[in-house]
Amino acid sequence: MRIINARLRQKTELYTIEIEKGLFSAINAQDKSLAASEGDIDARGQLLCAPFVEPHIHLDAALTAGEPEWNRSGTLFEGIERWSQRKPMLNREDIRRRVKETLALLIDNGVQHIRTHIDTTDPSLIAMRTLCELRDELKDVLDIQVVAFPQEGIHSYPNGEALMAQAMEIGADVVGGIPHFEYTRELGEKSVKTLIQLALKYDRLVDVHCDEIDDPNSRFLEFLAHEAMQAGIGDRVTASHTTAMHSYDNAYCSKLFRLLKHSGIHFVSCPTESIHLQGRFDSYPKRRGLTRVKELTAAGMNVGLAQDSIFDPWYSLGNGKLLRSLDFGLHICQMMGYDDFVRALDFITDNSAKLMQLKNYGIVEGHPANAILLSGEDDYSVLRNQGEVLLNLRHGKILMQRQPSTVTQRVSL
Repeated sequence: MRIINARLRQKTELYTIEIEKGLFSAINAQDKSLAASEGDIDARGQLLCAPFVEPHIHLDAALTAGEPEWNRSGTLFEGIERWSQRKPMLNREDIRRRVKETLALLIDNGVQHIRTHIDTTDPSLIAMRTLCELRDELKDVLDIQVVAFPQEGIHSYPNGEALMAQAMEIGADVVGGIPHFEYTRELGEKSVKTLIQLALKYDRLVDVHCDEIDDPNSRFLEFLAHEAMQAGIGDRVTASHTTAMHSYDNAYCSKLFRLLKHSGIHFVSCPTESIHLQGRFDSYPKRRGLTRVKELTAAGMNVGLAQDSIFDPWYSLGNGKLLRSLDFGLHICQMMGYDDFVRALDFITDNSAKLMQLKNYGIVEGHPANAILLSGEDDYSVLRNQGEVLLNLRHGKILMQRQPSTVTQRVSL
């Protein structure tokens, strides 16, 4: 297979990309005299990019909004209550149907790598078993990392610690946590110690829902960063949400950033979900409720952007389009300068690949031939026009292909 007339990120010229045995075998500047041959894919000057990475989503809850009740207050905590009502209805067939429908949506929108948080505060662990099964079943189509996520707390939910250990034995790839939702500060700190111990015991990555609240006194992030640093696993740890950071004063943040930088941990922000869920107890002025993406990035720390939810008790919209999350994130975080635009796609590609520790990611000779074709010439034009995903290629095989939308009739001006 050969892709011709393709643009690559941060490059101005056109390229020819050759694929053999599922790998990128050659990447060369386009020969202007080159003519298309049968079987070539003509990119027509559009951007060929590494696949999008979804580093934080809840596939077990996807497509369940309103079942059995809607989250009418729109708050995070009512969402947890509504999900608690839905959990007894879970079964293997229900989960497989909804997850496959959601994955098809993600594939159509250029995603090939996914980290999904799966609730372990369910004695049956049916969702954990089913997602591990699907992960293995679909490995040729998608890379899926499964997080053991204790939605109602490791130590505040009956038998929560044992369920986490059981999830590790079932095959979870990542250890999760939610220290700010534990009943007390002491239990929150204990949960962080527990999840770090589990990660060390089972040699797994860590991804913690950390300080997803507007409370400026919720400061488990510093505890997580310190424990990760002490254990020597900072690069394997991700702090998701960290929305309380939006409410921290600048003096404390200055001190905190020193620790965060030394720890080497990663961050994930979910712009559409956070702008919706946070600030619910404010009148005016209302907080935006996102973590300090701009400041973390400027300080040299790694931040990925994610969707979090698709039509579930916490967020009743969602369409699988990471470009939408990126657009929201840059607006909300006031990252609207030209320098922000020219590398914007990093937030939904390279940055998230780094925190997921994906190997051989990117359009490089010898790497797996995984790529997407976007309508646009560069990060800026793709972002500005919310470019369509025209092609999703995995190991040199087409997962999805669509024709660009075109206007067939327009009024004369």
